[in-house]
Amino acid sequence: MKTRTIRRTSVTLPDLNEPGRYLSHVTSLEGGRGRVAEFHYADADLRDLDLADTHLIDGRITGLRIRRTHLEQLRVDSVEFTGCDLGSPRWTDSRISRAAFRDCKLMGAALEDVTLDNVLFENCKFDYGTLTRVRAAGPVILAGCSLRETTFAGADLGAVLLDDCDLRLTEFDGGTYRGLDLRGNDLSQLRGLASLRKVVIDHAQTLQLADALTAELDITFGEDLADK
Repeated sequence: MKTRTIRRTSVTLPDLNEPGRYLSHVTSLEGGRGRVAEFHYADADLRDLDLADTHLIDGRITGLRIRRTHLEQLRVDSVEFTGCDLGSPRWTDSRISRAAFRDCKLMGAALEDVTLDNVLFENCKFDYGTLTRVRAAGPVILAGCSLRETTFAGADLGAVLLDDCDLRLTEFDGGTYRGLDLRGNDLSQLRGLASLRKVVIDHAQTLQLADALTAELDITFGEDLADK
């Protein structure tokens, strides 16, 4: 069983190199009866990708480039995504389990009602995205990811760990974050601090949160006021 562990969080990853397993090369992710299994989908360059009521299981997706992506009621089980540009995906009413995303771009993503369970995002870009009611039903790790100006709205991220991520102007708007592990990140430009009750940080990060709160409240320091 392959795992990725950072601090106290461990994610179970796809193991696609098991003896006797063979991945067939496919030219489409639209399988018969909505199911694609034991597959390798590589180096496709698409204008549009629309998938609905589809189950992807035991596969690799590498070098996929898409200009417009719409995914609805998509179930992903034991799939690796590597070096993919998903083109501002709209991804709704879906579940992702035991999956790994490495060096992928999801810039401007709109994820809504997506459930994550044992998912790794490594060196991925989510900048300018909106993640609404995203729920971590099991452990999730984001390592070395960029979340600049990304908004989490009504999310449940208690089982999530962020490590060495770019959190400049990342906003938390309502939701449940108890247990969210924010150690190993610069928190000085976070937004929506009132939502981050009972998260996990290091003592040294309290000064960063103070900077974030000062900016969020638009505080003026007396010594910066001009003398009358």
